[in-house]
This record gives sequence, C-alpha cells and structure tokens, in this order.
Amino acid sequence: MGSILQVAQLTKRFGGLTAVHELAFEVREGEILGMIGPNGAGKTTTFNLIAGAFMATSGEVRFAGEPILGLPPHQIAARGVMRTFQHNRPFAGMSVLENVLVGAHTRFASRLWSILAGTAGAEEAERRRRAEELVQFVGLGELPHADVNTLSFGQGRLLEIARALAGEPRLILLDEPAAGLTAPECARVAEIIRGIAARGIAVLLIEHDMHFLLPLAHRVVVLDFGAKIADGLPDEIRANPAVMDAYLGSHAAHH
Repeated sequence: MGSILQVAQLTKRFGGLTAVHELAFEVREGEILGMIGPNGAGKTTTFNLIAGAFMATSGEVRFAGEPILGLPPHQIAARGVMRTFQHNRPFAGMSVLENVLVGAHTRFASRLWSILAGTAGAEEAERRRRAEELVQFVGLGELPHADVNTLSFGQGRLLEIARALAGEPRLILLDEPAAGLTAPECARVAEIIRGIAARGIAVLLIEHDMHFLLPLAHRVVVLDFGAKIADGLPDEIRANPAVMDAYLGSHAAHH
C-alpha cells in the first residue's frame, strides 16, 4: 500500500505550551491507523492541524504527495481529507439524507441548494443515489427522511460518518467515534470502519479506549504529552511498557 499522508516534525505551540512536538508518521492507502494516548496527549490537536483548523508552528504535512499545511479547511476537504468530531454536529431542521448531501458539497458542480431542492437534474439524481447508499452503508437505511433531532446519540455518530464519506475522501479522520456508545453500537462502528478501509479509503482514527482500537487498527501511533512514544503493530503496542505507563502509571503497569 502506498502512503497517502506523510507527517514530519509537526509541532504546535500555544504560548508556552507545546501541544504537539516534532510528530512524524504516515498513513497508507486503505489502512486503519489508530492514534491513541491519554487525555491531553495532543491527538485532537493533531487532527486540527491536518484538517486545517489550526496553523502549525512548524513541520510538514503532505497529502497525496502535495503539501497541505496552511491551506484553509475547505480546500483540504476538497483534496480528499474529511473528518468527524468528538461531538455530533448535525444540521438541525434537515433530514438524515439532506445532512449527508450537505457533506458532499465539495464535490458538487451545481449549487448545493439546487441539489437539496431537486432542481439540478442528473447531478442531483446521482448525488441523492450516492447519499442513499451511504445512509444504508452506516445502518440508517430505515431513517433517510427522519429529522436529525429525533436520532439517538449512537445514530448521530453514524450520520457523522456517512456525511464525511459523502465528500468522497481518500482519507477520513475519525475523532473518537466510539465515545459514549454502547457495546453493540461500538461493534457496529468498528464494522463500518473496516468497511471504509475495504473501499480503499485510508482511516486515521483517534481513540482513548485501547480495547476498541487495538483489535481494529492495522498499525498504532501512541502520543503522550504531544510526542510520539510508540509506533507499531497492535500486539507490539500492547506489550510496550512505555504505553502502559502512559495510560496507567508505573505502579499499575508493574502489576
């Protein structure tokens, strides 16, 4: 698998605080790369740097061989990098299907409102067909016309993933997609993530819960205090004393 994202010496400082320190890793096409670490380790800041929400202090991020640091978020999304957030962010007053259509706005030749209103002809029909397929893919196939305000928290998580996929990403950034979910919902999300990778889309997955992430990821990067402390296969991460110490403290790791 070729590399789709390369991060080198990425650093972000907020005043005297270094949130990310000289971080380096890569994500390969069709790969699920997990990024784990304790709260405050710099995981979400890293996502914000890649997605263009934050300006880096220094370093380099290349997507599909091209530098993207400093580009605005909409341009990064248009190049094929989509993301979800820790908290559900549906567009209120719209249906599930309409929310997914909004997620595809970077791919529209026609104006978005023409698509939503059904006046864009052949493109509108194709986009709606694609949105319906994604709604089905994430398990919301019975709810395409439901108001998003009626969704459960877990269903809202699935909608976030479908909306990100509607942008036709080559890389999707998932920020703790299993947070707050029940065990069956977590299993469903894991199945969807495997399905995304099977489509050839690279997945960079932030997660605090190692029990969810380690059976799912192909490789894992571990952050602590903004720096990478481990990088390897899940079994290697499980056996790494530095990882256990970062999560549990040296006393718990010893036991």
